[in-house]
Amino acid sequence: MADPVDPAPANPDAGPLAGWTVGITAARRADELAALLERRGAAVLRAPALRIVPLADDGDLLAATRALIADPPDLAVATTGIGFRGWLEAADGWDLGEDLRAALGRASVLARGPKAKGAIRAAGLRESFSAATESSAEVLSQLLADGVEGRRIAVQLHGAPLAGFVESLRTAGAEVVEVPVYRWLPPADTGPLDRLIDAVCAGALDAVTFTSAPAAIGLLERAAARGRTAELLTALRREVLAVCVGPVTAAPLEAHDVPVVRPERMRLGAMVQTLGAALPERARSLPVAGHTLELRGRAAVVDGRLRPVPPAGMALLRALARHPGWVVARADLLRALPGSGGDEHAVESAMTRLRQALGVPGLITTVVKRGYRLTLDR
Repeated sequence: MADPVDPAPANPDAGPLAGWTVGITAARRADELAALLERRGAAVLRAPALRIVPLADDGDLLAATRALIADPPDLAVATTGIGFRGWLEAADGWDLGEDLRAALGRASVLARGPKAKGAIRAAGLRESFSAATESSAEVLSQLLADGVEGRRIAVQLHGAPLAGFVESLRTAGAEVVEVPVYRWLPPADTGPLDRLIDAVCAGALDAVTFTSAPAAIGLLERAAARGRTAELLTALRREVLAVCVGPVTAAPLEAHDVPVVRPERMRLGAMVQTLGAALPERARSLPVAGHTLELRGRAAVVDGRLRPVPPAGMALLRALARHPGWVVARADLLRALPGSGGDEHAVESAMTRLRQALGVPGLITTVVKRGYRLTLDR
């Protein structure tokens, strides 16, 4: 199996994301997300920001299940499909599945969204309410509007405590039984996540995707532990696009003033489609020597044809594009080259490889004893 953070090769001639590199922070469904991105031409950098720990053998889950069977709830809240199914599967393993289904069957069951609703129905139960926005806030509003004073409510947690949700119900007079079905924890191996953070800070990624709020929090917490928060946030606010599956996922990033793009529907496919539209909009296009030159993350597009460019060449091309038509001195280009040292011959070597990669003569003009410039059309 390949290293999970090695960029996967993309088809250079296909897809709206060809020439771009996208980071994946998801732990669950990462393979599916990577396939969707690669199908559109992207190179992928995988680095799970968390791991899901099932609690099938956890005493807290067993105790909560027994308590709800002994004293069935008036209301139950299913926050995630995987969590609700996991709870019932754990109960089956303890020979408590039928008793739990019977207890929940007497309750009014609310779903946070369609996945939770599907899990409820798969269990042979029916939901009394499903949040159209797929948010806990909408479920809470519905509960409070109906009134919860004196009522016993089972709340299936989804990886992290729902402190505000639970506290609001208790303040309104409800008795709340929290059901901890699984827990989000940092990844067992933080190496891939560290390398993703380094790539974001260095501008080596064009976008990072998030499919859960805990993944966004995990990335921020790991950056803080390494003392790289300021660099990470600067990159996410400027060069690197943050893409989230929905508003709940986006909230931890938006709290740090990170601009986020997200689809209207909270689905992986919709998120990838949104990314496929947003990244090309960030590409810079210039009329150069009678041709159209577009800069992407790790490639140039010349007259609609993708031309993969080595990292050093892309660094030079971006430096030239910052001042299109103007001469950029060798010393300035040398500073733009990653790890080049002080030898200006490195600029000449990288420039030779850049011209070869572009495949069209005349796009870059050499100005003797001064430097280079893009041959911008006037």
